[in-house]
Order: sequence, then C-alpha cells, then structure tokens
Amino acid sequence: MLAGLQDVTFEFGARTIVRDATWHIQPGERIGLIGYNGTGKSTLLKVLVGEYLPSSGTVERGRGTTIGYLHQDLLSFDTNESILQVALSAFEKILLLEKEIEVLGNRLEKEHEDEALLHEYSDKLHELEMLGGYNIHHQTEEVLQGLGFANSDLQRPYKEFSGGWRMRVLLAKMILQQPDLLLLDEPTNHLDLPSIEWLEKYLLHYKGSVVIVSHDKYFLNRMVTKIVELYQQQLHFYNGNFDFYETEKAMRLELQQRAFENQQEYIRQQERFIERFRAKATKAAAAQSAMKRLDKLDRIEDVSVDRPEIKINFQLDKVPGKIICTLKHLSKSFGDIKIVENTSAEINRGDKIALIGANGKGKSTLLRIVAGTESFKGERIWGHNVEESFYAQHQLEALNVQQTILEEMKNCGSQKTEQELRTLLGCFLFSGDDVEKKIKVLSGGEKARVALAKTMVSKANFLILDEPTNHLDLLSIDLLIEALNRYQGSLIMVSHDRHFISKTANRIWEIENYEIKDFAGGYGEWMEWKERKKAEAAKTNSVAVKQQEKKTLPEEKKTFERQQPPAPVKHLTKAPIDKELKRELQKQQKNLQQLEERIATLTQQKTTLEAQLASPDIYSDKNKFLAAESNYQKNSEALAAANSAYEQAFEKLLELEEKNK
Repeated sequence: MLAGLQDVTFEFGARTIVRDATWHIQPGERIGLIGYNGTGKSTLLKVLVGEYLPSSGTVERGRGTTIGYLHQDLLSFDTNESILQVALSAFEKILLLEKEIEVLGNRLEKEHEDEALLHEYSDKLHELEMLGGYNIHHQTEEVLQGLGFANSDLQRPYKEFSGGWRMRVLLAKMILQQPDLLLLDEPTNHLDLPSIEWLEKYLLHYKGSVVIVSHDKYFLNRMVTKIVELYQQQLHFYNGNFDFYETEKAMRLELQQRAFENQQEYIRQQERFIERFRAKATKAAAAQSAMKRLDKLDRIEDVSVDRPEIKINFQLDKVPGKIICTLKHLSKSFGDIKIVENTSAEINRGDKIALIGANGKGKSTLLRIVAGTESFKGERIWGHNVEESFYAQHQLEALNVQQTILEEMKNCGSQKTEQELRTLLGCFLFSGDDVEKKIKVLSGGEKARVALAKTMVSKANFLILDEPTNHLDLLSIDLLIEALNRYQGSLIMVSHDRHFISKTANRIWEIENYEIKDFAGGYGEWMEWKERKKAEAAKTNSVAVKQQEKKTLPEEKKTFERQQPPAPVKHLTKAPIDKELKRELQKQQKNLQQLEERIATLTQQKTTLEAQLASPDIYSDKNKFLAAESNYQKNSEALAAANSAYEQAFEKLLELEEKNK
C-alpha cells in the first residue's frame, strides 16, 4: 500500500465531507475520484497528503512513499526564472551535484596536480552519470514540448505566462519528479486536445500510481481502471473505467432504491404496530421491542435526494434563414503571428460546430470574429433573423457585481418565473440560498457559471460558446449536453472536452495552415478520418523510403567503387581463377541482397508501428499500448542489427571484389 485512509471521518465546520471511510491505494493503480461539485473531492486529496487532519481515523502512508500533488492553489506560485528552470527544479539533487562539480572544476583549474581533488571530481561525475544527470535537460524539454510549449518559450520568464500555462509548467515539474503516487486535481482544465492526448499517453506508461479528479469523461475512460465515488458522505468503489462505473452504478442505485422502498414499508408496518398496541398491556413489551428495533435500524438513503433530475429547456423567438453566417476571404493576424489567411466558411441553420485544435491556433479569436467583437480583413455576412448569444470568459465583466445571482438572471429578459430560474441555476450548481449571493463575492468559476446560465436562458437562435464545460461537474455537463441536443437553433463552440464534443457537434472546424478546414460529421467520424489520413500518409512515406533505399544503396556502392584507387596493371599472364573466392563472392552478394530486403521490410514495419502508437485506440488500452511499444522496441533493435550486418557485409564484399581483380 502506498497511502490510504482507515475509518476516516472528516468534518469541515458543521459539514461532514466523509464518514468512516477506508481506502487503500495500491502500487500501479490508476484511479478516478469523482463526485458532484461541492461534495469534497479536492478536500479529500488534501486529507490524503496531510494538509488537513481527519476528525477521526488515521491517514496511512507507506514507508518511503513519495507523493506529487497538483492542485489549483499552486497558481499562487510566482518567479522570474524561466519555465525551463522551474521544470528543472524537479531534479533538485542533480542540480546541487552539478553546482558541486562546477566548484570542483574551478578548483582543478588552479590545483590541477591535486590527486585527491581529481578523484573527488571524477567520483562526482560518475555519480552524475548514474543519476541520469546528462539527460535531464533533454527530458525536461521533451515533457514541456509535449504539454504544448514551443522551443522559443522555454527561456521565457515563468511570470509572463497566464494561469493555464503556469499550471502546465508545474504539471511538467511533477511528472519529472516521478513520485510513487500522483494526485491530480483537474489536470485537463488548462490543456488543449494535443496536450491532453500527450498526457494520456504519458500517464498510461507511468510506473507509479495515479489518482485523478476530473469532470472529463473521455479522459477518465481512457485513463483509469478504478473509480472511487464520493457520494452521500461515503466512498463507493468500482473496478473499471467510467463506462463500467455508469452501468454498475445504475444497477446499484436500482438495488438501493428497492432496498429503500422495502425498508420504508417495513418501518411503516412497525410504526403501525407500535401505534396500535403500545397502549395495550399484553402487547406493550412487543411494542417496546419494535421501537428498539427501529432505533437501531441502519437507515438506507433515498437515491433521489442528492441531485434531482432537472432539464434545461430553450425557447426561441425567431426562426432564422438558411444561412446563419458567411465568412469570405477572412484574414487575421497579431503582428507577425498569423491566425487565418484568405479563408472562407459558412454556418447554416441546424449546424452545431465544434472548433478544435491546439492552443494558440486562434480558435477563440475566430469565435470573436463570428460574434463580431474582433476586427479582421474580409467579409462577415450575417444571416436573416439571426439572434446570437456569446458566452466567453470576458462576459464575466458584464455581470452586475452589486446584484444577487437570482436578480442577475431576472434582469436578462428571459421572462421565466423565479422557480424556473432557481431550477435552472440548480443545473449550474447554485442551489437553495446560493442564488441570493452577491455577484461580487463569487469566485471566477462561479461567475463563469452565472454567465453561462444567462446564455442558456436567452432566446437566441445562435449560440457562440467558448469552453462552456470548464466549471461544471459531470452531471451538469450531461444536463447541458441534453439541452444542446434538444436546442433547435445553431451553435459554434470551442471545447477541449472530447465527450462533450462527441455528444453535441455535427460538424468539425479545424484551423490548419491558416485555413478553416470543414468536416461534415461528428467528432468520432472526424477522428476516424484523421486516422485514415495518418495511415495513408505513413503508407505513402514507407513506399517512398523503400524506393529511395533501393535507389540509394546501389548508388553508394558505385560511388565507393569510383573512389577506389585504380588497380595496378598486371603484367605477364593472368592469374588462375580462384573458384573458392568466386563462390564466397557470390555468397556475399546474395547475403547483401537479403539484408537489403530485410531492411526494407523492417523499415515498413517501423512506419506501421509508429502509426499504431499514435492511435488513441492503442494508447487508451494499457495492454495494447505496452504490446505495441514492445513490438516497436523489438523492431528498432532488429533494424539496427540489420543495418550493422549490412555494413559488415558490404565491407566484406568490397574486400572479396578487390581480391578477385
């Protein structure tokens, strides 16, 4: 066991987060910790690392266990150091050793005859090599690049970056530390799709254990093999991914509901018995026994009390024309940074477009262009009867900070009743008295949810949404998905939540080579198409490599032969033919040909294996990924051996040809 809880109860003020919880985290586990917003998932992680002490019970940790904890509070960290230096601080011991070596090196320049000093210097260099110190810069750069940083970013000061990018740097540092147990609180919140895919691939290969708090179903499905749910102050365990959890939980809730109903019927029977007979002397003892049984009864919770089933409904005032928005010859740049150039696209009635891609490609900029809040070159033609509603982070500034949440919702012109607004706000995690809070006291995430709720109650027939799921829990995301699927209008959105995109979008836009690439289909179809394109490109590349090898190898041989000095002129009679030498020469030529064919085959296999390793279907399955990686390693070794054998055979052939002259 690496760490865990034993009969832990934790109370936060008057509120109980968890009661009598036992949880043991074993080596090699990948666990998803889930629950509704506000149930205490992040708090539970803080209990695990010792930031909070339990009210009762014990927090356990294996001897020598190291824990890495990534949480949102880390954003308060600030420094003038480069992001490369911040990430490199993961190798504290190696960095100290490097400083010691530098000091010893300076001393050796002045005391070069000091043998003891030389031995110490040599020992330190050996220690550095054993710790892998010569590789830490390359390793750090690789991880930072995987998380979306360009080479030009690595020397920039940490303080110049936004909160999301800072979190990536700290995630990189934690990954490089390679603790026995990684605790990750919403690690995908600040990542784009390529970075999420890179993180998935990395964590699947990670040797330690991982506990992830996330509202990203797609990520959880690919990453975890166990779900721990914090529900009704208890921890519930499911040995599978998120899909398994959903199926299993539905069955458990059904059984719980039946048990609850049966228990309620039993309680009603006992209460009727007590009420009827407690006044009768002959039955008083039996009635008292029944009362004691009820007092000792372990009450089963009603499954429906936690979060009731709620629906978000849209109302549209106007039906727009067939075309919502047309973009013609669109160009946009920020100084030397080009976003799009002379590109065109069209949004039609009924389109639900997901604009996806890496950070920095201009997705949010394009949304603002569509919304008419960003300057550009070209044409933006608005359709007939189009009424838009734009949700983005800057919309938070438009909220009236002096109003309560409920007042803000009442003043947005939706004409909904107070009860309807309260119900809607419940979907966005504002329940009960929460709706009476002033906007000015809300956190950034809470303000974002208010702005999103305002967008949802508008009667707009065209929605423009920038990361709408960022501050929502799993249930709220599902409710939003259901609402958008029922929505009769059109929408364009930016999101890094692949589950959300796959359930809502019927078209995909991607900015590639400064153009809007339009794919008429959902996210799953788009992914399949991308994989086919990759495979076709890999196949084409493999054929080209093979043809080039066939062309290059004979040329190399001819070039080598041309470079040889001319053979001395032989006088007198020709030497007799050496039959043994000729046979050896033919044998070597045949061997060389076989090696050429083997190299071509292995090269083609390598290309295929690389395409497999790049496939999400492979790296989402640990066993498949490890098998593919093992095959790739074997292929690389075989290819290296074949190339080495070819070089030796080629040299041998040249020797034999020289002897045969």
